[in-house]
Amino acid sequence: MKLWEKVIVQDDRNLLETMKVINESSLQFAVVVDNNGCLLGTVTDGDIRRGLLKGYGLDVSIKMIMNSNPVSELAGQHPNVYKHSMSVKRLRQLPIVNKQNKVVDVLFADRMEHGTKHNKVVLMLGGLGTRLRPLTNEIPKPMLKVGNKPILETIVDGFKQFGFSQFIFSVNYKKEIIKDYFLNGEAHNINIDYIEEEKRMGTAGALSLLTDRPKEPFFVMNGDLLTQINFQHLMQFHIEQDAIATMCVREYQYQIPYGVVETDGTNLININEKPVHCSFVNAGVYVLDAAVFDYIPHGEFYDMPTLFKELVANGEKVAVFPIHEYWLDIGQITEFEQADREYQGIFRKEELVK
Repeated sequence: MKLWEKVIVQDDRNLLETMKVINESSLQFAVVVDNNGCLLGTVTDGDIRRGLLKGYGLDVSIKMIMNSNPVSELAGQHPNVYKHSMSVKRLRQLPIVNKQNKVVDVLFADRMEHGTKHNKVVLMLGGLGTRLRPLTNEIPKPMLKVGNKPILETIVDGFKQFGFSQFIFSVNYKKEIIKDYFLNGEAHNINIDYIEEEKRMGTAGALSLLTDRPKEPFFVMNGDLLTQINFQHLMQFHIEQDAIATMCVREYQYQIPYGVVETDGTNLININEKPVHCSFVNAGVYVLDAAVFDYIPHGEFYDMPTLFKELVANGEKVAVFPIHEYWLDIGQITEFEQADREYQGIFRKEELVK
């Protein structure tokens, strides 16, 4: 089977089946065809996340999610024609069809480009890890070992696998341990610059300490997360949304342990027994444009939710990126123990196939 054939999906498939195709191919994309192989639509990771935000279930027909008016090009043209089309239209994938509109190839921008990506990755590592004491009495939380590897090293490896190698570590508590382990990053095939918080600055406030501000969109991530987010998907989503800032969000379910009563005045209308509610919560991973620095006060405490509220209040375009991949915030002992149990099955599997 040719590489592009792995992303072909029949139009009778549902969302879950299409997600499996996208994840297994790792090509960020699926092409929906009819029984004759003719192009009907395309599905990107962004299309899936927008569908989830709209409340579609995993069993919904992929025809409800797909882009039913996809860009394609006719087969037999010079490769430069395809490159130009993808560049002008900012496409990462391009279906190639014959005169009968049957898909005969799919081009991928990532396979036409070379070199590592220059987007910076700012990791917030200065927290005291109070809720993880006594584990953090002598070691900073990002350096706690999960699966015989520091949490921070697993985070770095997650970005590296998608070509992001330019890091900025914001450090404070037990900073020497982090610096002694990673140094300038050369041993880990990355580049690391450090900023030092002399006082609590907040997730956004620490960015004001950057002397060489990123000119391209950059990542900001808390240093106590384990996740398998596709950071390439995330960056591309941010660019496609033309947003000044993108926040990763995670669906969180909580159950009210009582029967919830609906009333109209003194009349009982309905009783919902122990209902389950779903909300999106901040996942601690962000992509920001350089323009956000205009909103961040210098040298003051300023957290990321405050920054996002300020951006929205000023009419800026702010996007959300739903995470459906593995994600765990290691804030307490129970979560640290959970991460250690799950590491072998989640992350060790990835290491073995590299």
